[in-house]
Amino acid sequence: MKRRVTLADVAKQAGVHTTTVSLALRNHPRLPEATRERLRALAAQMGYAPDPAMQALVAYRKNIGAHSSGLRLAYLTNWTTQWGWKKALGHDQFHLGATARARELGYELEHFWLGEPGLSHERMSNILHARGITGVIVASHTEENDVALRLDWEKFCAVKIDFFPLATELHNVTNDQRAIIQLAMQRVVAAGYRRIGLVIPSWWDSGVRLAWSAGYLAMQQMLPVADRVPMLNFPEKADLDRTTGEFAVRPASRAALGHWLARHRPEVLISYLPFMKDALEELRVTVPRDLAFVDVFLESESDGRVAGIRQNCHRVGELAVEILVGQLQQHSFGLPALPTITMVEGTWRDGDSLPQRIAAHSA
Repeated sequence: MKRRVTLADVAKQAGVHTTTVSLALRNHPRLPEATRERLRALAAQMGYAPDPAMQALVAYRKNIGAHSSGLRLAYLTNWTTQWGWKKALGHDQFHLGATARARELGYELEHFWLGEPGLSHERMSNILHARGITGVIVASHTEENDVALRLDWEKFCAVKIDFFPLATELHNVTNDQRAIIQLAMQRVVAAGYRRIGLVIPSWWDSGVRLAWSAGYLAMQQMLPVADRVPMLNFPEKADLDRTTGEFAVRPASRAALGHWLARHRPEVLISYLPFMKDALEELRVTVPRDLAFVDVFLESESDGRVAGIRQNCHRVGELAVEILVGQLQQHSFGLPALPTITMVEGTWRDGDSLPQRIAAHSA
């Protein structure tokens, strides 16, 4: 059996210490880029491959050390107010999931607000560096606050939740909104409905790179042309209450909603119930007597009244930490050459708002 090429073999061939080779293979910024590239090329030429068992042992030892030393990770937000994100759908769950998973892995998650008066991105980099924080989660923010983050990225491993900031290309963890809409429509069709309408604020769709409309339009292609209902978008952000996070179809828009319902006659509506509730009541539309309803952002465990999808935002936060810790263990500092997106699917919940129109097939 051929002997495994070791770090010591590569170091001897290169005329450097084994630690130098190890740093180069982990792309550590301590070494000049030219040195890293030269040693990585030599290792590949010699057929070096890391020992998985040894890597597992090193990772285990690092986690033990993390528990004892209380290492910290940063959770950066860039909302208009310091705690405004806690009122936004899903964002509090992102943070709770990240906090819990960080503690399980031996880290403490510390919140930093980029909107502090007079706080530049350079100053934030210096603060994090001075506190020994090298792992950063960039939590998504509102579109109007979207700016490129000019942190000193070579000092940090980082991952972002959702798509903002758009101009900062980091590994990304988010909810799979396209798949969530498709799951909702699949369940609606299976329940016996055909005319399916989607009503959402337009900023929801733009904030997830049109994933909502993409999933909806893709599923509509499977329906007869006569049963396809055009999506209704409302520019409702101006009516968003920044204090409570609540938003609703504006009174001025409710006539347009009534016209859309009368013209297209959907049998079931896919939307967010708190957004639609007042408008439906004003139009005297009763769920499910007049219109079945599916909520694509159930905020708590279903009590059986409303059918819809749990977004599993807690898991998004957990995964952000897991990916970040993996980067820290691999010393993957700086902006990635090829950013990846990790999607978290939703979970369906049955409810009275979507009565079955056809009997379930027996096994």
